[in-house]
Amino acid sequence: MMSIHAKLTAVLSLAALAAGCGDDYPPAMGPDANALTPPSATQNVHLGPRPFYLVEDMSEGALKDALAACQSGPFYKSEFSIGHRGAPMQFPEHTRESYEAAARMGAGVLECDVAFTADRELVCRHSQCDLHTTTNILAIPELAAKCTQPFTPAAGDTDASAMCCTSDITLAEFKSLCGKMDASDPAATTVEEYLGGTAPWRTDLYATCGTVLSHAESIKLFQSLEVKMTPELKTPSVEMPFEGEYTQEMYAQQMIDEYKQAGVPASDVFAQSFLIDDVRYWIANEPAFGNQAVYLDDRNERPGFDIDDPASWSPSMEELAAEGVKIIAPPLWFLVTLEDGAIVPSDYAKMAKAAGLDIITWTLERSGPLSERGGWYYQSVTEAIDNDGDMMVLLDVLAKDVGVRGVFSDWPATTTYYANCMDL
Repeated sequence: MMSIHAKLTAVLSLAALAAGCGDDYPPAMGPDANALTPPSATQNVHLGPRPFYLVEDMSEGALKDALAACQSGPFYKSEFSIGHRGAPMQFPEHTRESYEAAARMGAGVLECDVAFTADRELVCRHSQCDLHTTTNILAIPELAAKCTQPFTPAAGDTDASAMCCTSDITLAEFKSLCGKMDASDPAATTVEEYLGGTAPWRTDLYATCGTVLSHAESIKLFQSLEVKMTPELKTPSVEMPFEGEYTQEMYAQQMIDEYKQAGVPASDVFAQSFLIDDVRYWIANEPAFGNQAVYLDDRNERPGFDIDDPASWSPSMEELAAEGVKIIAPPLWFLVTLEDGAIVPSDYAKMAKAAGLDIITWTLERSGPLSERGGWYYQSVTEAIDNDGDMMVLLDVLAKDVGVRGVFSDWPATTTYYANCMDL
């Protein structure tokens, strides 16, 4: 009787012959295969099912028809598609795995949020003090003991709490951590419970042990992925100067220096900060980088701010442009409003463009199912949002009517699909 192995070998051989693979090499396997140009990162894009689901979920109309007509691709990398912390809707943010997933989905720009460690090394974390929710630090007793605030279990009406900062530990200690989905359980009575809490519309499927990265490692990874880079200098959670001598200016310069040391051209780097003084520093001291530095608009945090009253925006759009700011990055809801029930550009968007500012915005795919009307990111257009497909309607207004140059997304496949379809 023929063995299973022999049967399988015979079947595969017959299949190869049927396909014309006998003595003739297929083009990719022939003697000259090494002479072929390998597929570029630009072409190696896989979007998965989500953008197709979003298009299918749209209300009937011309935009849905146009987007549906693109379902066969081709799909390719786009700088319009910015990986916000990588692809954190399903992968632990700021990990190698998250960044690689974003690149596979066609993100042409990736973001490392930059914080510093106790030994003043730069690492990728969204906040200086989020290690207790984004890593397993609390599960490592010798490192948990170094946290600014150790774990305290929930009791009565008091939620569980902890605070662990990058500045509590060294780079070597940071590198020993595993990245996890950003979440915690406020009702937890144990560390294990506290490290849970992932939102039901996210997943822990890819969160076994995310590989955390130093800023320098992220640069090397991004170079290998052939993407541009948009580091954000995170506002420190500790008093500056740190330990009395590490100043904000030193921190801002150190971030730029790591790109220069890696040989990254300034044209490939979009340095970001919510602190306008950081942007001013780069414009004055690193003009090649400052020329495309991004001011993350925090003016809504200031007393008296009113999105509908330009007089409350300080500094004004014109003043920002006069200082040399070229790119402004507000949240989604700043840029749109409703007119007769339709999503249209806001006065903020019109005035930014009139002042000559380019616009990048954040963050798509961060709000969960839009049947809940989108929450904070959609607050200016809530009444027009009632299904997931409305995300594509908003994206279309941002791209065509507002004229943004890029959109941060927690799942870049969505922005890549739109950008490719509309030839952005």
